[in-house]
Amino acid sequence: MSGIAAVRPDFAWAGPVGLGTSAARIAEQFAPARGQDPAYAEREWGDGSASPLYCPVVRRVDEPLAEEVDRRLVAWAQDCGFEGEGLDQIARATFGRLVMLAHPDCDDPDRLLLAAQLNAVWWAADDYYADDSSLGASPTELPPRLALVMAAMDPVAPAGEFSAPLEEALRADPIRVGFRSAVDHLGRHGSPVLVQRVCYSTFAMFVSWDAYAAWRHTGRYPPAWEYLAARQHDSFYTSMTLIDAVGGYELPAPFCYDPRVREAMMRAGTATVLVNDLHSVAKDAADENPVCNMVLQIAADRNCPVSEAVETTVALHNRIVREFEEGHRALLAIPSPELQRFLAGVRDWMGGGFEWHATNPRYRS
Repeated sequence: MSGIAAVRPDFAWAGPVGLGTSAARIAEQFAPARGQDPAYAEREWGDGSASPLYCPVVRRVDEPLAEEVDRRLVAWAQDCGFEGEGLDQIARATFGRLVMLAHPDCDDPDRLLLAAQLNAVWWAADDYYADDSSLGASPTELPPRLALVMAAMDPVAPAGEFSAPLEEALRADPIRVGFRSAVDHLGRHGSPVLVQRVCYSTFAMFVSWDAYAAWRHTGRYPPAWEYLAARQHDSFYTSMTLIDAVGGYELPAPFCYDPRVREAMMRAGTATVLVNDLHSVAKDAADENPVCNMVLQIAADRNCPVSEAVETTVALHNRIVREFEEGHRALLAIPSPELQRFLAGVRDWMGGGFEWHATNPRYRS
């Protein structure tokens, strides 16, 4: 990870912030205490045999709220056309609990629902299109399937007689219906800027999915460094783009796309997806057409036991989280309430993501 540079505290923020000195006092509310930051802890995971993961603590556990969001999510999925095992999988996944844990600054079930909807269809597309051969995932069919999802999320301009068959195709698949519905819901709570931010982070993620499909199709699996390069754009960064929309505010684009903030988000997204890889090793290795996984890539590169590759991945995760912590601390000097709330939300997402993976039956082997 030598390519990840430490955040420079003397960075001059591009463009005006214009919020005066009073906003600086808001930033101080997020400043860590001297010594060990109580917002982070070492957590055991799995069966406890591997080294602990250093991650943010969970700020809110509200099971009734999670259950209400999950109830609404299942009803919505059924309306989108999910049925049978597909509907049961969404019900068992407890995405309502994920967003309750990951977005502790929101207690509105409808705003939390929009995050649950998008996470549910991201996962469904990943399982049914990209990852799980037993569910019909196919490397050669993945790119055209994703192209239609993009058309569902970001409507294309009318094209005369060719629009009708496209519309028929978009309505024929509950995953595409779900993407369209979820984005429409996002648009009721967020500006067009937020909608496009989510769309284009999703489309960038799809490029990584296509890379994985090519590796699986050709049998030329990448070294760990190449996999990680792709994985940084296929991470929970995409889920984190919803933080302000769920919270009921908007992080201005100059902050969102500034390199320091983007680097912090990429670190957080990658750290959380490494948690996912660690919990998914057994499932991923068992697929008849194995999917890429950081632990498995390291084990293949080094011809070492999986347990050793697990320890390497844990160490990488913990390093990335500490680098996020350092970068977050440097950004506390920026007098923007929206930025400080958003960065605290990114930290919360890491903590909530860990808790959800650690307690979800999907990741128990």
